[in-house]
Amino acid sequence: MDDLSTLGLHPGDDVATGPVPTGPVVTGPATTGRRRGRRRCRSRAAPAAIAAGVSLVLLVVAAGVAAGAFALHLASAWDDSTTTLDRAFPAEAERPAPTTDGALNVLLMGSDSRGDETTLDVAGPSGQRTDTMMLLHVDADRRHASVMSLMRDVWVPVPGHGDAKLNAAWAYGGSPLTVQTVESLLGVRIDHVAIVDFEGFAGMTTALGGVDVVSEKAFRSTARDRARSYEYVQGVNHLEGDAALSFVRERAAFADADYQRVRNQQAFLRGVLDSLVSRATLTDPTRVTGFVTAVAPYVTVDAGLDAASLVSLGASLRGVRPDDVDFFTVPDAGTGTSPDGQSIVLPDEAAMPALRDALRDDQVRAFLEARPGRP
Repeated sequence: MDDLSTLGLHPGDDVATGPVPTGPVVTGPATTGRRRGRRRCRSRAAPAAIAAGVSLVLLVVAAGVAAGAFALHLASAWDDSTTTLDRAFPAEAERPAPTTDGALNVLLMGSDSRGDETTLDVAGPSGQRTDTMMLLHVDADRRHASVMSLMRDVWVPVPGHGDAKLNAAWAYGGSPLTVQTVESLLGVRIDHVAIVDFEGFAGMTTALGGVDVVSEKAFRSTARDRARSYEYVQGVNHLEGDAALSFVRERAAFADADYQRVRNQQAFLRGVLDSLVSRATLTDPTRVTGFVTAVAPYVTVDAGLDAASLVSLGASLRGVRPDDVDFFTVPDAGTGTSPDGQSIVLPDEAAMPALRDALRDDQVRAFLEARPGRP
């Protein structure tokens, strides 16, 4: 296995969170459009849950796309502001066969730039990491969807590099190697790739007017300056801007670290889905457009994930409601230690074959129903 130190990574490396500001909530980032093409990742902080923002754009907003002039306006906002990832996938010979039933799999990622200005298109070793990954699976009948969190420290074979943590795949080989690693783990083809950086997150929640999120635990976010952290109650929290960002990033406050952070990310997604439906946001062209324009400038997608594909997906997802979306985590067997001394998450080898079959056969909900009480 390659030495991670040559890529700027070290065993036990954690997310560089930086200070969390307090005071008035941020009213949203500037939405100056950056044309679809190559751009440099400017964020120096690790987006520990920004994939959540992508899944909302792809799933929730798509479900609310209206016909006619509004669809055309939304398409223009998306295509003018998002960025295209030119090299998203591995060589065809190294991939699973395409699905034939119409199910859709989208790999959602948050990237981490460690000081260098590598582009997201770099297909070889770089200072980028993906500390958050989620797989959005949309059923072929478009009546159900699932969002599966992939633990960043799960110990997997990375093609050409031996066993390593999942989030090292990007550092070794960018999007193509990350996609190949996930496809090898799950046994299913990834149809689209989407990546988000930090800067769009505060604007996303502000565009929604805040989000009501149910927290499993009361906790205070960690920060070097205690006065600049946030406090959350057990139960409902109305989150906006940096308070929302802090909620989905926090891990140090919990004894089980990333496990609770993943649960918080999923709780946040559920809160956004519920808020959008309860406030009739999806039928309000102004609100949907505001949401898309707040997030799109900070999204990088493969060339096939353009506005036309989103409009088509949205038309097919109009019947999907929050209860039709499941959130879960890739099955694991707890934590362990790698041969070189890293703290890792062990995949549940006994459960993985059933998961692969469920993804391939478009039976994810049936897989989850057979695992009651499992995350």
